[in-house]
Amino acid sequence: MALSTEPGGRRFRYADLAAFPDDNVIREIIDGELIVTPAPTTRHQRAVTNFILRFGAYRNSHGGDAFAAPTGVFLADDNVVEPDLLFVRADHLDRVELAFVNGPPDLVVEISSPSTRRIDIGRKRELYARFEIPEYWFVDLDAERVEIYRLKAGAYGAPELVYSSGTLSTPQLPGLQVSVDEALGNPQHPLPTADS
Repeated sequence: MALSTEPGGRRFRYADLAAFPDDNVIREIIDGELIVTPAPTTRHQRAVTNFILRFGAYRNSHGGDAFAAPTGVFLADDNVVEPDLLFVRADHLDRVELAFVNGPPDLVVEISSPSTRRIDIGRKRELYARFEIPEYWFVDLDAERVEIYRLKAGAYGAPELVYSSGTLSTPQLPGLQVSVDEALGNPQHPLPTADS
């Protein structure tokens, strides 16, 4: 479960994030509130790896840049998040700074975890729309699907749902294709069980 710290008072800023130690937890600020979550599962990280390989190949052929957490996205002094994955197109590379991405990426991907699910589909989705991130993919490991949110008239409408054996693509990155099975972090071979 995501832990919200110091409710009812203090508003956190980017400088506060920079002062924390590197201690294997994820810290983000949403509207001045510090959100702390534990390290993710291996399936989650397999999905991240699959995405970063696809994004890296796309970057090599089309330009732009791809990052995985813990790369910060500075949207405002009191809104600094670390999406699981993000892509910045070649025409927006001026947003990539040494410490963080300064401004909205072109595509953000969050992969569900029990500790972050409510925030990912609630507060973060609203935040990404408010700061005009053109496209947000929520990879739902429990429902075995990906929810694609595209910005229209300043808001995300109902998501496009893409299930296992489907393919993900986006007008933000023409030519990119990611299989939903890769996105879900499904192993090519079943993981060993206690009986095997």
